[in-house]
Amino acid sequence: MVSSPLVTLHTPQLTHLDQLVALDQDCLGGLWTKDGYQRELMSSNSHFLVLSFNLTQTIIGCGCFWEILEEAHITLLMIAPQYQGQGLGQLLLYSLLRDAVSRQLERATLEVRVSNQPALRLYQKFGFQVAGHRKGYYKQTGEDALILWRNGLHYSQFQQQLSLWQQEIDDRLTANHWQLSMDVPNSDNLISD
Repeated sequence: MVSSPLVTLHTPQLTHLDQLVALDQDCLGGLWTKDGYQRELMSSNSHFLVLSFNLTQTIIGCGCFWEILEEAHITLLMIAPQYQGQGLGQLLLYSLLRDAVSRQLERATLEVRVSNQPALRLYQKFGFQVAGHRKGYYKQTGEDALILWRNGLHYSQFQQQLSLWQQEIDDRLTANHWQLSMDVPNSDNLISD
């Protein structure tokens, strides 16, 4: 019997900067620099989560949002290419939204490449809707971005939906043979181990 890989959801440290930059290069083509990641890790308005293998501490996913008034502006969501399509991106997005709810934020927003259909499907699954378009937003490629919004994070219906997503994500991770460990404050009831 093959053992399932154990991943840990946790807050990154400054010692993870090189891994974050390498993951960014693999997933986003070098969108952020090492200095950019360092600023985010040190900012009280940034809320960062990473997924790493428990034994090697290798980071395989990252998500971040900025807390701006009542809004969670999701700035990053990435999973290493070889681990995409297995529920880990759902786990990170769910975890970011759950964190936003715990901070009593009311809505979430993000930008996504027009061509990134897997990401668009994920965001739409979580209730994000297109609210605008930014022409030539991605400077490296000149590609346009869609602006997505998700309102109502503070309503009880959203809390109920989070519970449904939690079970769905747990089932998907299990089906893909992932085991999850949590090292995040306020992570009780996030996803079962």
